[in-house]
Amino acid sequence: MKVYFDNAATTKLREEVIEVMMEAMNSSYGNPSSSHSFGRTSRALIESSRKEIAKHLNVNPQEIVFTSCGTESNNSILRSAIDFLDVKTIITSKIEHYAILNVVDFLKTKKIRVEYVNIDDDGNIDLEHLRSLAKIDDSKKIISLMYVNNEIGNILDLAEVSQICQENSVLFHTDAVQAIGHFKIDLKQIKIDFLSASAHKFHGPKGVGFSYIRKNVLSEAFILGGQQERGLRAGTEAVHNIVGMSKALSISYNNLEKEFIYIKELKSYFVSKLKSIFPNTFFNGNSDNSIKNSYLIINVALPISSSKIDLLNFQLDLKGIACSKGSACQSGAALGSHVIKNIESKSNWPSLRFSFSSYNTFKEIDYLMETLRSFEKI
Repeated sequence: MKVYFDNAATTKLREEVIEVMMEAMNSSYGNPSSSHSFGRTSRALIESSRKEIAKHLNVNPQEIVFTSCGTESNNSILRSAIDFLDVKTIITSKIEHYAILNVVDFLKTKKIRVEYVNIDDDGNIDLEHLRSLAKIDDSKKIISLMYVNNEIGNILDLAEVSQICQENSVLFHTDAVQAIGHFKIDLKQIKIDFLSASAHKFHGPKGVGFSYIRKNVLSEAFILGGQQERGLRAGTEAVHNIVGMSKALSISYNNLEKEFIYIKELKSYFVSKLKSIFPNTFFNGNSDNSIKNSYLIINVALPISSSKIDLLNFQLDLKGIACSKGSACQSGAALGSHVIKNIESKSNWPSLRFSFSSYNTFKEIDYLMETLRSFEKI
């Protein structure tokens, strides 16, 4: 049996997405910057996709800029804020994705001031500290905080952070890679200057994402070359990927309520079954809180010795079960999770992240629990 509980790393492509991508590759192969009919056909697909994505966020289509992934979006937004918007101070947290943290570390070498907002033991942002950081001096600032944490699933209060930014004339960027397609967000109601998203987190293709860049905030190119993407990001667009992303996002939002209910029930079932096997299980962050945590992610510290964690990972993989010790982007680094280290987990037990989608079943959870139960006896 093959069981995939690593949807926070990447998701399965929907069949409908594969179909529209195949159609685009077969029929719309013209360069979208070409003026002939083949190029115009490709351009029309890109612009209709842009409109569809913008509709779901309630923004102007021209505020959507296609990129290769969330990492590119994060990099280009932060570096453009420094290069073109005279930002001197970045305010972030120590539990962001490395696509933020490593960029910030690089910018420190350019004499950019970096402030880290306090977080509590459960990984929640200290909003009062954030408010004080927004007032520290008169320098131009940007706050960059993740909407949904990719390891522990904590949800940021976007509206409150947006209000803090507006009160202090601070730019606001959110890495929404783990949220877009799974949580509704109205950018007319919540003022955000920049947002990052990636298609492969909501059953779209890898290698494509988008940035939301609020109108009139940024006008200088962050990738030089041609005039693609309003002159902000040069390079021939991957038409089939953009079409696939648009289709995936539309299906995700059209099915959001139904899939939310189903996946939330899966997660609740997972928690109850896990507690029956390991009563002392510790849930990192707000993992077992249905209000403060994503319905898609759970991060648990299992009451087993650290020396047995590699054996457990081997056993799970042997049984065809996929989960994660943290972010997939750091798996090759042989390091423990920086998120777990920074939230001062109340447990020294090894942690695992399980993440769900509508493709998962209750039967798969039972299979996982049987595997864990048998491992406990080793």
